[in-house]
Amino acid sequence: MRIVIQRVSEASVTVDNKVTGSINRGLLVFMGIEDADTDEDITWLSNKITNLRIFDDADGVMNLGVKDIEGSILLVSQFTLHASTKKGNRPSYIKASKPGFAVPVYEKMIRQLETDLGKQIQTGIFGADMKVRLLNDGPVTIVMDSKNKE
Repeated sequence: MRIVIQRVSEASVTVDNKVTGSINRGLLVFMGIEDADTDEDITWLSNKITNLRIFDDADGVMNLGVKDIEGSILLVSQFTLHASTKKGNRPSYIKASKPGFAVPVYEKMIRQLETDLGKQIQTGIFGADMKVRLLNDGPVTIVMDSKNKE
């Protein structure tokens, strides 16, 4: 599983001119799923997302997590995170899971994030043509891959 986390002042997702998810201060998380992903990947990444200390404390040091600031999470599925650009100029998405596998994993991640955060999260719509708006705070952007835990 591959994710891109962006610390935001605000973010929203719109599908067919209707806002499906919206947050103020918190984390916008883009999530790409591959067939090798397991419940262990979900647990590990959810723990990292909800405890990652990337918000400023009173001294201006990134020392607080999204839970500490009572922030929110907006989770957006994004199969293009598994793009392979090794050959040619047209990315291949062969590693990205098909909806039959990916949707249940995405739904498990939603439940796990809500459990770990202690409140409901906001989401996009899996597989939809989504318009994402965000105000990146910092900017702070972090990429994680559960298969390469660095």
